[in-house]
This record gives sequence, C-alpha cells and structure tokens, in this order.
Amino acid sequence: MATLTLVQAINLALRLEMKRDKKVIVLGEDVGVDGGVFRVTEGLLKLYGPERVIDTPLAETGIIGSAIGMAVGGIKPVAEAQFDGFSIPMIDQLYSHAARIRNRSRGRFTCPLVLRIPCGGGIRALEHHSESPETFFCHIPGLKVVVPSTPYDAKGLLSAAIRDSDPVIYLEPKKLYRAIKEEVPENDFTVPIGKAIVRREGTDVTLIAWGAMVQECLKAAEGAKASCEVIDLRSLKPLDIETITASVQKTGRVIVVHEAPKTCGFGAELSALIQEKSFLSLKAPVTRVTGLDIIIPLPKLEHYYFPSADKIAKAIENTINY
Repeated sequence: MATLTLVQAINLALRLEMKRDKKVIVLGEDVGVDGGVFRVTEGLLKLYGPERVIDTPLAETGIIGSAIGMAVGGIKPVAEAQFDGFSIPMIDQLYSHAARIRNRSRGRFTCPLVLRIPCGGGIRALEHHSESPETFFCHIPGLKVVVPSTPYDAKGLLSAAIRDSDPVIYLEPKKLYRAIKEEVPENDFTVPIGKAIVRREGTDVTLIAWGAMVQECLKAAEGAKASCEVIDLRSLKPLDIETITASVQKTGRVIVVHEAPKTCGFGAELSALIQEKSFLSLKAPVTRVTGLDIIIPLPKLEHYYFPSADKIAKAIENTINY
C-alpha cells in the first residue's frame, strides 16, 4: 500500500485505468503539458502520449461535445472541467445527448464518459471557482453523480466510473486535494457506485454529508456531547436510501450538511426522502446546515459562507434539544 493524498489517488487511478484499457483517454484544458491546474493529471502525457492525453482549447462545450462523440463511438473519455463554475455550459449537451443516448437509441448506443470536476470552496479562489453544482447534475435522468471524501474512495470510485457504461459526473472536493492522506492499495479495486458508508457509528443523531463536508461532520461529531452517526453518501445518484433509512430509524434525528446554497440544494431532496421513508421515526425536524443563498463571497469572507464544524455542532445541540 501507499500513503496518498486525494490528488495522488486520482492520478494513480487514471494511470492504472489507462494501462488496463487503451480506450481510456484524458482530455481537458491544460491536462497534458501542465498536468492540470491542480496537477491531478501530472505525468500522464509522458506515459501515454498526446493521442491519449489531450490538451484542448479553452472551450467547455467543445470538450464535452468531443467527449460525448468519442464515448458513443466506443472510446472511454475522461474529460475535465477545470473548475466547477465552468461546468455549467456543459450541461446542455449532457442533458440533451449524453444522458439520453441509451434511451434514444433503445440501447444500441451508450455514453461511457466521465466528467471530472474540481468542486467546492475552501481554497480562497476567485469567482466561479468555488461552486458546488451537484444539484444540476442530479436532476438530469441518465447521469450518475459521485463525490469522494477520502483518497481510498477517490481511487476506487474513479475506477468504477471509468468502467461504467453510462455517463458519470465525478466531483472532486478541491479543499481535500492535499488536506488528508491515507493508505490506498496500489492494485486494482473499485468502490461501488450507489453505496454509502457509515464513517462513524452513533445513536443520537445522524449527520449526512458528502465531499469536504464529511470531514467537517467528523470534527463536529468528535467534540459533540451527543452520540453522532456520520454517513458519507459517496454517491448522490444513484442514492443509497437504505443506509440512510436504517440510520434515521436508529437515531430519530437528522442533520444534512452541504456546501451548495440551501434552496433546492440536494439536502432538500434528502429531507423529503427521509420524511417519506421514516416520518414516524423522527424525533425532530430534519435540519440542514448549508451554504447561503448568495453568490459565494471572495476569499476574505469565504469562511462565513461555508458550513464548519462549529456550525454543525450548534445544529447538533439544537436538534438534540428540540
């Protein structure tokens, strides 16, 4: 095993998948010579050459359009949107073509592409560089959406996404790129898409999060007087509602944490599902700790916007005392 950061784990997954399957290619802005803005694809150009590691023009619609054509034609493209806010122009073609080509062709064609998107805040970035756009993608039938929170899951989920026969949106929490390390097997393995994991067992309140917010939940749970169960969704679509339901029926209290704005955030969908599936188990209303319904502030005010362990701890106290 190797002790890796999230960046290193993603890079390793790409190296291994490109070695395993010659149909896997990487494309995006600066992914080749520079190895990507965050150096996630560093070294791949030297290993696999410019025919499989393609530096594209600064054109998000061109990147995703090319990837869709390649995927339908039998190649397995791993495209990169350089930053989360830049992925929005790609939604048109994802919605109109990638997500529905299987249905449109009655199964004759599939679109096995992966779109990698650095997501979220916490790195004091510029405008359009700290968004959490998961809701947009989760709302599109035909897309799968995954978000790793650890290096182990980053490698395993990316391998699973590349091998999937349908389009997968792979969101990478940029705050975690180099923030944590853990042992990751260097051999071949996958983490199943659609399966959550309980990061911490508890009996009093369930904390549900994904990406960078999992770490904030674990910090809050560590200092809480209540016994907190922490669920890392890992996969937003398909969603592991069984793991969520089992936890809610045990604790009776739920707090959902995410970086995206509160209104129509994925936490709203979770709240509705929990109410539908486990209403009689609830001892308090489902609480959401989220980003604000404003444009994400520039660096000096960033910490006021995003959920933190302190904000989650306050929500735990209020939920327990409801």
